[in-house]
Amino acid sequence: MQLLLFAVAPVLAVIFYIYFQDKHEKEPFGLLFKSFLLGAFLSIIIVLVLYLFTGKLLPLTDKFSILQQAVQAFIVVALAEEFSKYIFVRYYAQPKKEFNEPYDGIIYAVMVSMGFACTENILYVLEGGYQVALLRAITAVPAHATFGILMGYFMGKAKFSDNRIKLNLMGLALATLFHGAYDFFLFINFIPGIAIGAFISLLIGLILSKKAIRRHQNDSNFNPDNLE
Repeated sequence: MQLLLFAVAPVLAVIFYIYFQDKHEKEPFGLLFKSFLLGAFLSIIIVLVLYLFTGKLLPLTDKFSILQQAVQAFIVVALAEEFSKYIFVRYYAQPKKEFNEPYDGIIYAVMVSMGFACTENILYVLEGGYQVALLRAITAVPAHATFGILMGYFMGKAKFSDNRIKLNLMGLALATLFHGAYDFFLFINFIPGIAIGAFISLLIGLILSKKAIRRHQNDSNFNPDNLE
């Protein structure tokens, strides 16, 4: 039970942080919870199915090959996972009338991402114990949050733009890029010290995420400063 709490706690911390950053017009709890569940269950299933195909099409035959590890990181893992989150933001959350300001792209993308991260975290922590729980609380969970924020930033812009397809795909591409970079530096652990690249990419993602949140809050049509 304690391990389960350790696995879930950092996910809840991210959720509450992102929720309370929504300063102008809070989202309905029901839609947020459903988005979380979609990420926690259906997104995981989609990823497993995609893994079956990509694992066969792009098998890892040489674990010391930088090119193969790049393919694994950016396509087999990052693209599959971010796409599985993207489709629920795009086809479930974005069409809702409650999705009525740019920041909503961030909050719904993060909810789906945290659902995915919660299930993933529980599986890893129950197997690896408290040390894994602590490590993932300061690495993997914040990483999934930044991927969601970066994706959601562009999906929030897309809802109110004539270039919806382009901006939605930009969100997917940016999340995949940062996710792939984070995993890539961890995958090539046969190069001493290279893992620092994962933490650098995470730090850059966190900085950009903070700016994305601030910009969407400033640009909100519910921001009193923007009302005539």
